[in-house]
Amino acid sequence: MGEETRRGPVTGRTWVMLVVVVLVASAIGIALGLAIDWFPAQGSTIASKIDTFWDVLVIVSVPIFVGVATIVLFSIWRWHMRPGEEELDGPPTHGSTRLEVIWTAIPTIIIAALCAYATVLLLDIQDSPARGTRVVNVVGQQFAWTFATNENGKRILTNRLVLPKGEAVQFKVQSKDVIHDFWVPEWRLKVDAVPGITTKYSLTPSKTGTFQVVCAELCGLGHAFMRQFVTVVEPAAYAAWVAKQTSGAAAAGGAGGASAAKPDGKQLFVAGNTQTGATACGSCHTLSAAGTTSQTGPNLDTALKQDDAAGIREMIVSPGKEIAKGYGANIMPPNYGQTLSPQELAALVTYIDKSVHGGKQ
Repeated sequence: MGEETRRGPVTGRTWVMLVVVVLVASAIGIALGLAIDWFPAQGSTIASKIDTFWDVLVIVSVPIFVGVATIVLFSIWRWHMRPGEEELDGPPTHGSTRLEVIWTAIPTIIIAALCAYATVLLLDIQDSPARGTRVVNVVGQQFAWTFATNENGKRILTNRLVLPKGEAVQFKVQSKDVIHDFWVPEWRLKVDAVPGITTKYSLTPSKTGTFQVVCAELCGLGHAFMRQFVTVVEPAAYAAWVAKQTSGAAAAGGAGGASAAKPDGKQLFVAGNTQTGATACGSCHTLSAAGTTSQTGPNLDTALKQDDAAGIREMIVSPGKEIAKGYGANIMPPNYGQTLSPQELAALVTYIDKSVHGGKQ
C-alpha cells in the first residue's frame, strides 16, 4: 500500500475489513467472558438473576471495547507521525454533525437500556418480604459480625449464622462503630452497615453448605480479618439447631446477652455482651469447647496452651501488649476491661482457661 493511499481517505474495502475484525474479536471476547467462572456457585434464588445481568453487561461491553480499540489502533497505524513531519500540521479536517449525533445517541441509548434493566432487577430484588419471613438482625463491629433472630418465641444471639435452605429471610443490618458491608459472595447481594441507620435486604438461600461472611467496606486495620461464616442446612437440621440453641442446657451457646446475675463464661465467649458492646471472642477465635471456628485471630486451642489464667486475662484486657506471630496490631478490641464487669471478665477467663487446659487450673 503506497504512502499516499495510507494517508488518504479510508476505502470501503478497508471499512469492511475493520468490521470483520471487530465482529470476530467481539465473538471471541464474548465467548471467553461467558465461559469464565467469575463468581462462586450460586447460593440464593436471586443469584441467577444477578449473574444474567453480568452476562448482559459482558455481551454489551466487549463489542464496544473491541470497536474502540480497533479504531484507535488502526488510526495510530494509518496516520501516525513519520520522521521529518515533526514540524508539519496535520491535514485540515471538518466536523460531521451527523457523526457526532450518532456517536452520542448510541451510547446514550445503550446506557439508558442497561440502567432500566438494572432498575427493574433492583426493584424485583427489593420487593417487600412476605409476612412471616424470618428476620435476622446483623450487627457489624470492628472486627466481627453478630447475628440475632427469634425462634419459637426465644431470642438466639450468635456469631455464626445458621439458616434453613429454601426459606426466605430478611436481613436488617446495623453497625456499632464505622461503616461495614455485609456480603456473602454466593448470595451475590451486599449492603452497607451504617452507624445510626438500619439497612436491609431479603433473599432465599438455595444451596446448603458453609460460606464466608465478608466485610466489603474498608473499616480499619482489621478489615481483612472481618470474616465469619454462614451455614445453610436443610429445614429439619435447622429445626434441630434451633431446639439446641433455645434449650435450657444450651442457652449459654448463643441465646442471649450476658446480663444474668451470675455471668456465664461460655455465653460471653460465644455471644459477647450486646448491652455494653463487648464483642464475642468467638467472632474472631477458634475454640473447640465453644464450637467456634473463626480464623480472624489465633486459634485459642493451641495459642494459649502455655498460658495460665493470669496470662489469659492480660491478653484480654491488654491485647496490644503481645501480638501473636502472623497477626497485626490493633485488630482485637482493647476495651474489654471497660465493656466487661470484673465478674464477667473473671467468668470469661475461667471458661477459656478450663476449655484450653481441659479443666486443669
